[in-house]
Parts: sequence; structure tokens; C-alpha cells
Amino acid sequence: MTQERRIRRIFGTAPDREYSRDELDQISHYFRRKMDGEFCIDDITWNDLDMDRIFMMMNQTMSSPGEDVLYEMLRRPLFSREEIREREKLITFFESHEKERSQMQLMLSGIGKTRLGSLADTILALNDAPKISLPVHIIMLAALLISLLMILPLNPLAGFLLFFCFMTVNVAIYYGSSASGIIDVYMECFSRLMRMLDTADQFKTVKWPEVKKQMDAIDKSRRSFVKFRRKAIFLTGKNADSGDPLQLVLSYIRMVFHIDILFYNSILKEVQDKSPEIMSLIDNMGELDAAISIASFRRTLPIWCTPDFISYHKGEPVRLSAEGLYHPLISEPVANSIDASGGILITGSNASGKSTFLKNIAINSILAQTVNTCTCKSCTMPFLKVMTSMALRDDLERGESYFIVEIRSLKRILDESTKEEPLLCIVDEVLRGTNTIERIAASSEILKELTKKHVLAFAATHDIELTYILDGIYSNYHFEEEIRDHEVVFNYLLQKGPATTRNAIRLLDMLGYDPKLVKSATEAAATFQSTGVWKALSGTDTV
Repeated sequence: MTQERRIRRIFGTAPDREYSRDELDQISHYFRRKMDGEFCIDDITWNDLDMDRIFMMMNQTMSSPGEDVLYEMLRRPLFSREEIREREKLITFFESHEKERSQMQLMLSGIGKTRLGSLADTILALNDAPKISLPVHIIMLAALLISLLMILPLNPLAGFLLFFCFMTVNVAIYYGSSASGIIDVYMECFSRLMRMLDTADQFKTVKWPEVKKQMDAIDKSRRSFVKFRRKAIFLTGKNADSGDPLQLVLSYIRMVFHIDILFYNSILKEVQDKSPEIMSLIDNMGELDAAISIASFRRTLPIWCTPDFISYHKGEPVRLSAEGLYHPLISEPVANSIDASGGILITGSNASGKSTFLKNIAINSILAQTVNTCTCKSCTMPFLKVMTSMALRDDLERGESYFIVEIRSLKRILDESTKEEPLLCIVDEVLRGTNTIERIAASSEILKELTKKHVLAFAATHDIELTYILDGIYSNYHFEEEIRDHEVVFNYLLQKGPATTRNAIRLLDMLGYDPKLVKSATEAAATFQSTGVWKALSGTDTV
């Protein structure tokens, strides 16, 4: 199958490549390199929502710039209609123009994907590359040339023997010197830059108005590397094993005359002051590749829509409305609809769907502002900052308990809420890391603090007490379950009002616990619910 046929075949299909944790971390370096103090999806929110999996299911890119930029897009929401419109034009163009799309992907595939993670890291590593000391190599080259001159008019036999000796010494020095080792280390960096520039040459034939902005930027950056490319032929040729006779000859010339070593410092100088141009190449090539990947992602979705962004006016409550919202990572999802403003408190038993629904809200808010795509029938929302506190764990490296990690996570949301800019915050099981009395007291105050006009707060809890304490401040929703033939059945449908059923004690009964234990637990729960007091227990009899 030709590369073009493969490109056409995989468009609109789910990617089959899995990335390791280290690979994803390396890809994230491009995003981290470009962090400029503007709001972005922070690490806690990214990990809470399993956004690495969202990235992988969307990543049908052909090149390292493509996956670098796609990842960066997902972590840097847009906050203006104009930026969203510009991105949508590019996505829509490639979605509807198969010939142009395939041609673009074929050119981008020439860059390929580096084995070293982020392409920006790979190429910009040249900024820190050491220079090579040249005197020994210059002296040996001079000696070789002098011996070569002796072959002609003076003593051909002696000159030839001298030339052969110097040639042998030169080859030995070439392979034994630290210089060739340095070149080997940075060869991949030079080669990747050359691949990008070769692709930029191909782009000169692209005259589509829809990509003129990117083509102009790429061409401007490409022209900055004219001197580099003239010199780089001595350094970045293909391996002699490729079968190309020219490259075989150049390989021997490099070994004997040290041409690559002698040109290395000069070539390096042509790259080290051009970081902005290198980043511009990655930015614009990556944007084209990422736009095609987003168009492909849309084809994989059973239902999707572009969001309707509404203006937010200070002093008005933030409102988000979605119909038929489903989680993109679930193979057979249950869709829910919501029209939310202010605070939303969600209750329900374990595994009923609370956390999945909350993640769904946050993921779609991010997708709306990054790839202009929502997994639902319709979505109306303002531009929002999105922050979560959900899937936390102990920080063993810093020696911090779960509770310390949790209150740090919540604090960052409270701090962000003071900026009076539209904020969507999602909190799952507030302060689960501490005792019941302090949890309920502190949780209620934290959630109350988030009841601001510009904040849309969603919280899930098992503490039914919060539904009473926050009544009138938070709207109540719940998920429920049924017990059928000693089996718990969940429908995953969002219902209005607080949860009215509990299944923990019933599950003990279903799993064969002592009936006396189950009965006593049921009675104790009923007594507390009616009196607010727990009955003291006496110890069990021992033999």
C-alpha cells in the first residue's frame, strides 16, 4: 500500500498508537516551552480528566510538529470568537477537501516523528551544543594536502606513500576524536531541521488561500536558513549504506578530509541564533497537521457539534447548557442533558455515574475552547477557565498526605475564583481525606465560597448533609440505582433533586454478610437519620 493510499485510509479512524508515560511527558515539553503566564489547563486538571487519553484518541498526525502543536492546543484554551473562527476555517477546509488534505499529509509525513520526543527539544538542543576544537584537524588536513602535492612533480612514489600514511592517520583520528562523537550526538538534530526545511520547500507549490497565513510564515522562516543549507551538505548527508553513490563518496571524503568536523562550528553558528524561526516552522507546520487530525477525530464521533459561545456580562451568572452530552472515552456512553448556572451538587451511590458526568462536563468545556468540538447534540456556553480537583493521590516525593494534597488543590481553585473571570470548577468528594465532622463543616464553607456570579461550580458528594446545608445555594441533582434479583443496576441518567436511596448496607446483604450484622447496621442508620445521634455499641462476646 502506497503512503498516499494509507493516508486516505486512516483518515476518520481512531489512532492505534499507544504512548508511554515518558513519551507523553516529552511531547508536553513543547507546550511547557511556550507557557507565557496566560491561563492553561494545569497538570492537576489534565490528569484528573485523563486528557492524555483524549490526546491519543485524537492524534492522527503525520509529524512531530503536528503532535507537539495538537497537545499544546488541548492545554491552551482560546478565549475569543475570532481565534475560534480562524481555527474552525482550517479544520473545515481540510475536512471537506480530500485531495488537498492528502497532499498536505503526504508532505508532512516527510518530517516524520522523532524518537526523541518533542521536535522543539530535539532541534533547539543545538543551542547548547558544544563547539569543536579544530587545530589538530586543520594541521592533519594541511599535511594530507601537502603530501598530495608531492605526488605530482617531485617524488610520486614517496608522495603517494606519505599521502597513504596521512590518510590512514586521518581516518584513525576521525573515528578516535571526540569531535566525531559530538557530531554523532547532534546529527539527529541537524537531520530533523533539514527534513523540516525540505518540507518547507515542497510547500512553495501550495497556493490554497485557506492556508496562506501558514505558508507565508513557513516561507519567511525557510529563507532564514539559506546559508545553513549550503553548508549542511557536508554534515547531514544520508548514511552511506543508503546505496546513493554520491553519499558513499561524501562519506569517504568526510573520513579522510574531516570536512564535517571542519564545517561543524560554522554550521552550528547558522542555527544557534534562529530559535524564533525554528519555532515558527514548528508552530505553522504543526497547526496544519493538527487541524487535519481534529477533522479526522470528528469523523470518529457518532454525534458532535460546534459550541455556541455566548457573551458573558459581569454581574450575570455563568450559564452552560448541553443536550445529549456523552463521554468520548466510553464505548457505550449514556447521554445526559443539563442547563446549569450557579452551584450544582450531585449525589448518588458509588459507581452511579457522578464522577464520569463531572469529567464529561469539564472535558467538553475544554474541547469546545480548543478544537471547537463537543461530544453532544448542542452546547451553549461562555468562554470559561476550567479547573478540577478530582483524582488526587498522596504526594510521596514531597512527603504530603492525601489531605494536604487535596487542600492545596482546592486552594488553587479558590484563588482563581477571586479574579472575577468566568470559571468552571469541578470538585469530586470535597475533603474526603479527613473526618466526617470537619469534612462536612469545611466542605460546606468551601462550596459556599464558590457561589459567585462568575463561577459555575459542580461538586459530587456522598455527604447527604451537604444537600441540606447548601439548600438554596446549590441546585441538587443525583444518579440512582435499582436492586434487581440481588444485583445493582445503574441507568446513569441524571435526575433532579438529592439522592434518596443508599445501597452500601444492601450490598453487604447481597454479598452474604451475616444477616444480624446487616439488620443492626440498617437499624443504626435509621436511628441516626431520625434522631441525629449514633447509638453506642457494646463489645462482642468472646470465648
